[in-house]
Amino acid sequence: MPISRRDLLAGSLLTVFAARAQAAQGLDAARYGVRANADAEQTAALQKAINEAARAGQPLWLAPGRYRSGPLTLPAGSRITGQRDATRLTLSGTGTLLAARGGGDIALSGVSLDGGGRAEALVDLAAVTNVRIADCGFAQARGNGLTLTRCTGTVSGNTIADSGDNGIMSLDSRLTVRANTIQRSGNGGIRIWRSSKVTDGSVVEDNVIEDTAARAGGDGQNGNAINVYRAADVTVRDNVIRRAAFTAIRGNAASHIKITGNQCFALGEVAIYSEFDFEDATIERNLIDVAAVGIAVTNMDQGGHGAVVRDNVIRNMINKRPQGGPDSYGVGIGVEADTEVSGNTIENAPVMGIEVGSGKYLRNVTVTRNNLRQVGIGIGVTVVEGAGQAAITDNVIAQAKGGAVVGMRWDKAATGDLTRGGGERFPHLTIRDNKVS
Repeated sequence: MPISRRDLLAGSLLTVFAARAQAAQGLDAARYGVRANADAEQTAALQKAINEAARAGQPLWLAPGRYRSGPLTLPAGSRITGQRDATRLTLSGTGTLLAARGGGDIALSGVSLDGGGRAEALVDLAAVTNVRIADCGFAQARGNGLTLTRCTGTVSGNTIADSGDNGIMSLDSRLTVRANTIQRSGNGGIRIWRSSKVTDGSVVEDNVIEDTAARAGGDGQNGNAINVYRAADVTVRDNVIRRAAFTAIRGNAASHIKITGNQCFALGEVAIYSEFDFEDATIERNLIDVAAVGIAVTNMDQGGHGAVVRDNVIRNMINKRPQGGPDSYGVGIGVEADTEVSGNTIENAPVMGIEVGSGKYLRNVTVTRNNLRQVGIGIGVTVVEGAGQAAITDNVIAQAKGGAVVGMRWDKAATGDLTRGGGERFPHLTIRDNKVS
């Protein structure tokens, strides 16, 4: 069959397009002896390809297939790309699959890394600026899926599964962690930690985090889907969190934290926690369904103070002691110092809707315009000597079996329902205009 001029032109155009597509993908690792689906380990060939591509300022393209490799080092400027769910690097032996120390502009996209349960971390980057890790898969790390220390950059659109310790461990870094799916982590989903109390500024948003365990035990440092420790000015928003051994979102000594718009389901302890030496937490527009406690803003005795807890929906608190400990349970919201609690809806909190203060630990709390239904005690407020001021006004409280507003001595009711009188005995309290049915 004769070839027409049109066929020749079409063939030429296809060749040009293919060349352009290859150029966009970068240098093909195959030119350096890297072979997909080879039985042999390819550490040396892969390392050479990574080095040459970085030196040339080009991405390194890994074609679909499986590549067995030992630990690899990423020089500054390394960019590795593949076809998502089809390009897979598997660790042979132990160690860290991809590591870098210093430099900048390191990027991974469209590759899957499998540690076989032996990798200390699948990716371990330290002192790297402009990290970009997107649309990748990470599975079966013995330690962390990703460890990022003193780094800046973005981690987005990845799937991280079956990490023995944490899905993402960020230490002294400033990151945007967006739209990742993290499943079955041994001790934590995402950790944003600082070595000391300083501004961090990381953003954790639109992630899905499921089935976070607490294999290392402890009383709260493990088992949290998102844990912010000592890092100030962190935003945690619009995440979906299901099934964590302890907490969905835990701020520990994390000042100016913003926790907004998250959906939190089936937590073993407090769903959202701001605790210890912090100031100014904003917790608003979150949905919480099933936890031992919905929201806790606590540890006034260790510097914890200042919060807005506003417009959250909290349902189905569990009437049992979390982790067998002595803390409150079956409670919607608990606060202590310099806090506004307003516009929240709490339904089915069998012990208490809102707990205001604990023993002598109470200072300048306002509780207003909340809607409480099907609760044990509606609002319990401490009347222990030495407690500070609280105002409880304009709340709607329905079906409170133990009373709408009740004075508490630690975890024991000490008065009757103060909406029916008797509040004048406690000059530190303002109780008025609450609607009870």
